[in-house]
Amino acid sequence: MTGRAGGLLLASLRRRRGAFVRLTGWSLVQGVPAFLSGWAVARAVDDGFLAGRTGTGLAWLGVLAAAIVLGAWATHHATLGLCAVVEPLRDELVTLVASGTLHGSARVGRPADTAGVARLTEHVEIAREAYGAVVMFVQGFVVTAVGVLLGLATLDPALLLFVLPPLLAGLGLFAAALRALAARQRAVVLADERMAESVGSVTGGLRDVVACGAEDLVRERTGERIDATARATRALARATALRTASLGVGGWLPLVLLLAGAPWLVQRGVTTGAVLGAVTYVTQGLQPALQGLVQGVGGSGLWLLVTVGRIAEVSGAAAPPGPEAPEAPERSTAAAAPHGSGVGVGVELDGVTFGYARSAEPVIDRLDLVLRPGEHLAVVGPSGAGKSTFAALVAGVLEPAAGQVRLGGVPAMSLAGDGLARHRVLIPQEAYVFAGTLWENLTYLEPGAARAAVDAAVDAVGARPLVERLGGYDAPAEPQELSAGERQLVALVRAYLPAAGLVLLDEATCHLDPAAEARAEEAFARRPGTLVVCAHRISSALRADRVLVLDGARASLGTHEELMAGSALYRDLVGHWEVTASPTPGRSGSRRSGSALRSCG
Repeated sequence: MTGRAGGLLLASLRRRRGAFVRLTGWSLVQGVPAFLSGWAVARAVDDGFLAGRTGTGLAWLGVLAAAIVLGAWATHHATLGLCAVVEPLRDELVTLVASGTLHGSARVGRPADTAGVARLTEHVEIAREAYGAVVMFVQGFVVTAVGVLLGLATLDPALLLFVLPPLLAGLGLFAAALRALAARQRAVVLADERMAESVGSVTGGLRDVVACGAEDLVRERTGERIDATARATRALARATALRTASLGVGGWLPLVLLLAGAPWLVQRGVTTGAVLGAVTYVTQGLQPALQGLVQGVGGSGLWLLVTVGRIAEVSGAAAPPGPEAPEAPERSTAAAAPHGSGVGVGVELDGVTFGYARSAEPVIDRLDLVLRPGEHLAVVGPSGAGKSTFAALVAGVLEPAAGQVRLGGVPAMSLAGDGLARHRVLIPQEAYVFAGTLWENLTYLEPGAARAAVDAAVDAVGARPLVERLGGYDAPAEPQELSAGERQLVALVRAYLPAAGLVLLDEATCHLDPAAEARAEEAFARRPGTLVVCAHRISSALRADRVLVLDGARASLGTHEELMAGSALYRDLVGHWEVTASPTPGRSGSRRSGSALRSCG
């Protein structure tokens, strides 16, 4: 865990080497008061006040005051420079946590990563603040300690005998205690996560808990998590005593030795000003710097290592296991097919079973299916029959509990994220439009698309009126100002542009009128590649080469004519569609049905 955290932090620091060098430069300027403090006091006492030259003494104290002002100015710039080092790390950690949580929650057979929210909101902010504190405290201590030791050597080398050995002993004691402190800090983090997960689960299922009469059991289990968190926190508090001991040895023992050895030092020829200068170095320079180091590294530093290590650990564990899967050869049927090549992605489902809980009935049960490259399949069924689940399984978003889905002969779950994206495009019924220009939304999956290709996709799908209404491609696309149908048009153009060999439309046209839906589906049918449409109108099924009828765990496959002859459910669906699509008496044209079959979802 510590190795992962250290590697991640060092990699982040290397990527911002220039910003770190600038920060180090300002830290060196910050160290000027630490170097001059004892030396200026010694000169003020020996050459000024004890020699009867008050003006000289005050002048040296003025030099010290000027050095302090210079240090404050450098501190201001160092704090500003710290942002260039810290904020990018926060962005990297957010990316790690978000991707790890999504991967972990999407894996079948594992519980949803409810602790991911706690890591995102709490751990990342802790790591951000701790990282900044550690960088400042460590740099400050190193610069101050070097300045103090150089200053002591300048005053009289004998003074180092009273300061350097206890300082090294205190640092050694602190270093030895770090491992125990890190283990206890990690225990606190894990206990917090478990408690957050337990409380979150209870909060989301309070009605079920009360309905089942499980209050006592839930209270007992949740109480155990809370008690474990309290025990871990108390153990950490006890271990912090070692931090206090190291601070006493390294920071206060040098002062005691200097005061006790002052008569001996004076007898050996060390001046009174030098002794007072050494005391100033310890009390005004070394002690505050060591205290900052011990509290910063022993507190913020441990939180940093543990939280970053935990983030890296969970994000790595949540990612799909194994090395990056090899991609299919460029000319195989599984490769991403360019427009006009006439090649699509073959789809094979071999005994695929999927359920949303181990104890629940499977939504898809031992389904076998083979789609030829370039084939057009419509998937129909009552609401809740598993159409969206089927689309997610084929797209590689969900992992089967049993069986395997292959795209072009390659297992879908073995494809890496980029490879999977090149094989297929999935459009859900709730189209996503982000704040940005219309061009950015349309070309999101194909950033380098030429203007001519975008124009062709817009015209093919039927989105030209939308482009003109918004004022062109450079116009802002505000999601809240677009209707559900307009958002679906944006998503359809976005999916049409890439050269993916498989397109899955999961009721992606349910907010369009029949004519617009027909135009969009026909555009995708003419486009080279394999097409799967989760249908909600009889016209979508009639346009397909074959139709898959889902009814819970049962499935039927065939052409429209074959299913009309052999599937009672399909005949019922067709009859229902025809009834709900017929004109209402006294009104012309087809109307939008509010039935579950007709509506999105």
